[in-house]
Amino acid sequence: MNDLLLLTPINCVVIAVSVIVHHECLILISRFLGMHREKARRKVLLGVFGTIIAHSIEVWIFAAAYYFLLASGRWGEIVGDFDGGIVDCVYLSFTCFTTVGFGDVVAVGHVRFLTVLEALTGLVLITWSASFLFLQMEKFWNSDQDDYGAKETVGNKQKKLPHQKSE
Repeated sequence: MNDLLLLTPINCVVIAVSVIVHHECLILISRFLGMHREKARRKVLLGVFGTIIAHSIEVWIFAAAYYFLLASGRWGEIVGDFDGGIVDCVYLSFTCFTTVGFGDVVAVGHVRFLTVLEALTGLVLITWSASFLFLQMEKFWNSDQDDYGAKETVGNKQKKLPHQKSE
């Protein structure tokens, strides 16, 4: 029980670092997209790739935590097709973060609490990314210009988009 009490703040720090990294990555992506005069389609794609990179960084944060917790031998072990190397820790982290959970590796002992918390964190951060990307798509795809700079028109009149005010 004492080990679990000691592991709780460690788990909280890993989660907090991942959430802060995600927050900062979304801010950077948003600023980057706002600064560049790319076509709307490219901005959306850059946003998608940026969030995938952010999630990969977060997975590596959890993987590093698994690696050090398991190396100590105090917090439990991972059984199955797992040798304890960093690559296996990254694989475990990706399956937990994305909530895929293939079942070929299983956490035993107190380290299993981090796997469950990573699944919850991954679900929240992936959902956050989906909301962010939706807002970015809405922002860029609702512009009054298409990807080639032409004004959208209906008949002979310029089309008013939902976000534009009437003059």
